[in-house]
Amino acid sequence: MNAQLLQDHPSPRAPSLAQELRALLAKMKRRLREQGHGEDLTPSQISVLLRLEKDGPATAANLARAEGMRPQSMGPVIAALEGAGLVSGAPDPNDGRQTLLSLTDACRKWAQEGRAARQDWLTRTIQARLSPQEQEELAASVELLRRLVDD
Repeated sequence: MNAQLLQDHPSPRAPSLAQELRALLAKMKRRLREQGHGEDLTPSQISVLLRLEKDGPATAANLARAEGMRPQSMGPVIAALEGAGLVSGAPDPNDGRQTLLSLTDACRKWAQEGRAARQDWLTRTIQARLSPQEQEELAASVELLRRLVDD
């Protein structure tokens, strides 16, 4: 079906599906978080770590801009991450007045171990709770979910 045809005939079930899906994904996110590490990082701290992992070293001002925060609000986030040994700063080679923040090796190891623990839990849970047929149905559902988020 093309997108215009789908828009012309909205499903009466779509709003309830959207609500159920949001709640389910939030619960899945919590369960996965529980399986990773016991550390209590704030959403802002997690977001900064993910951004540094994805985009590489950045200044506090660049991180604040990318996260939609005021630079002064980024200070405590960075201080907490530095205090936990997850990020470190070094002089910017292009502008020694600025500090480039990057993930520490300990943070990279911590993130890798957390991902492995979540992957292991989810794999074991799928194998223990879903039959081979249900696993095939789940695979089809994953493809549908991918279509919801891919452009």
